[in-house]
Amino acid sequence: MGRLSLKRNVPASILKHAILLTTVLAIFFPPYILVLNAFKSSAEFAQTSVFKLPESFLHFDNFISVMHRAHLDRAFGNTFFIIVLSIAGNVLLGTMVAYVLGRFTFPLKKTVMGVYIAVQFIPTITTQIATFTVIQHLHLYNTLFAPVVLYLGTDVLQLFIYLQFINSIPKDLDEAAMVEGASLFKIYHSIIFPLLAPATATVVIIKTIGIYNDMFIPYLYMPAQHLAVVSTSLMNFSSERSTEWEVMSAAILLIMIPIVALYLFFQKYVFAGIVNGAVK
Repeated sequence: MGRLSLKRNVPASILKHAILLTTVLAIFFPPYILVLNAFKSSAEFAQTSVFKLPESFLHFDNFISVMHRAHLDRAFGNTFFIIVLSIAGNVLLGTMVAYVLGRFTFPLKKTVMGVYIAVQFIPTITTQIATFTVIQHLHLYNTLFAPVVLYLGTDVLQLFIYLQFINSIPKDLDEAAMVEGASLFKIYHSIIFPLLAPATATVVIIKTIGIYNDMFIPYLYMPAQHLAVVSTSLMNFSSERSTEWEVMSAAILLIMIPIVALYLFFQKYVFAGIVNGAVK
């Protein structure tokens, strides 16, 4: 029986490993192509296949060109500014909304939750005319504060993560604090917010990756060259007639490094926060 069961499991095990191997190859294939072509000169790129190894991995002209032509130092600075302000405001608003929805009962509570969920089903592109008009009336168009305002909003995933943690915090803590004379804001500031640290770490990482990779909002609301972020800086190497793919590959690699390093370093917090929130 043992041998028969083992024989039956062999095809399933082979299929499982084949699927995993295919998935890994699919994930690593694009970065592999980028690495190959980032070290090629324009002439070499035009004359050889994209799958062929470069003549030398010491050809750094493309990376030097990227730093000068795209002003990546300025782009990284703009991106960092937007991320810091956006995440700070987003976490503050998100924890406050979750605190109200998780701790208090009021007539429109279910309606508010329903609106947060319903908004996710509305295509972003359909609301851009109204959003663009609001940004213009606030005199934020073509400033670094335009994307900051748009990134402040709390989404359903963030709200869900916070609510799971808030529901696990005993309400006795709130009642004890009220007996001592603490206000609702004091309870939020001194009790709720510190205990949401694991959830906040998860939200910060997810939001940072989302803002870092977003090209649509910066491109639409900050067209000025000096306001370029890391995602829109790639447009310096592409036009209607041609694209410098070897330089583009080098630019993408440089832009990938910070976010990949951030994710690899903090990935355990992402998974731990989501899993703990679901368990709680």
